[in-house]
Amino acid sequence: MGNKTSDISGFFVAGINYKKTDASIRGQFAVSNEQYEKILALAPAYNLNELFILSTCNRTEIYGFAEDASQLIGLLCSQTIGNSTTFTELAYIKKGLNAIDHLFQVSAGLDSQILGDYEIVGQIKQAVRIAREHNSIGAFTERLVNCVLQSSKSIKNQTTLSGGTVSVSFAAIQFIKEKMQDVAGKKILLIGVGKIGRNTCRNIIDYLDTRDITLINRTEDKAAGLAGEMGVHYAAPEHTEAYVASSDIIIVATNAEQPILLCSHLENKGDKLIVDLSIPCNVEKSAGSLPGITLVNVDELSRLKDETLQKREAEVPKAKTIIAEHISEFMEWQEMRKHVPVLRAAKTKLKELHTCPIFSRLSGESFPFTTHTDQQIQRVINGMATKMRQHNQGGCHYIEAINEYIASPANTKNY
Repeated sequence: MGNKTSDISGFFVAGINYKKTDASIRGQFAVSNEQYEKILALAPAYNLNELFILSTCNRTEIYGFAEDASQLIGLLCSQTIGNSTTFTELAYIKKGLNAIDHLFQVSAGLDSQILGDYEIVGQIKQAVRIAREHNSIGAFTERLVNCVLQSSKSIKNQTTLSGGTVSVSFAAIQFIKEKMQDVAGKKILLIGVGKIGRNTCRNIIDYLDTRDITLINRTEDKAAGLAGEMGVHYAAPEHTEAYVASSDIIIVATNAEQPILLCSHLENKGDKLIVDLSIPCNVEKSAGSLPGITLVNVDELSRLKDETLQKREAEVPKAKTIIAEHISEFMEWQEMRKHVPVLRAAKTKLKELHTCPIFSRLSGESFPFTTHTDQQIQRVINGMATKMRQHNQGGCHYIEAINEYIASPANTKNY
């Protein structure tokens, strides 16, 4: 197709995040799994074949090889509510090593709304898994993501960047504790039991010390399963309005394209604290102006600061050092990729040389290959690869490898 996957200068990331856009704008470019699959299916029509999309409450980013970033943006926005003109105006675009560094920073939680938020790792894995299932992950991206995940794991194990209990779901719990007295006596409704919903449910139990929680999910079986696991209640989705009316605290963690909790659902229903963890926002914004209704979204939650975050900030230099080491290893691998054609050619030539009648008479070897022969050739190729890594002189090492093979003891016994 037109992708120059051997040249990292053709590798781009184009994205928007919380730094320049609010939740309502990011919601226009949020990508559901269904939209993601449509985008990947359309990629060949845009002359693209190696890419993946990361869409979270903090960001929407598309990574991949292209002649120009506009190809990636056009493909992404072909399936989003927002258009490519708006996206481009708000986007950051990075290429080559800068794009690679950005992905490492994101995976470490250094670019998250809440510093060190480790949930991003699972989101990257999910994004790449879907792309892989649609044949959109090549050797470069596979290796890059593996290095990124290794770096993130090293940061997790060797620093306290993700230490403590700070995430968007935990920030919701802190907010509830600040705004609501006697939480143990309140009825809590949690709508949506995906990853964020599941984490929020566990945090409510652990930190608010209550199980007066009712779960509602579009797929009722998932709500029933989590309710059984956590020891809480669940209800069918058709009973949502009744539970909205009777609940004191409502947490929405769904991923619908339009609001599911409307102003009309909350009018004259009493005082309620509502936390919207969805992107795009799934609670109608005007509901926040109703008497007795307190509404907060992910952007407002992420502004919460505490001692844990200050400790995390002290770990940033250590994390960046670890990232630099892993990027160096990745770039060494990328540099070696350039030598693969020469190494393959040398290996083919050595095999041809082994079966050459003149070489056979000189060396006393028979034509058929043996395990010993294969191992001997591979040793020569490995040595050639090492020298090429140390000294960028492919042609010279090609000739040297052939001379080394001819001069090896097994081939000179009758010379």
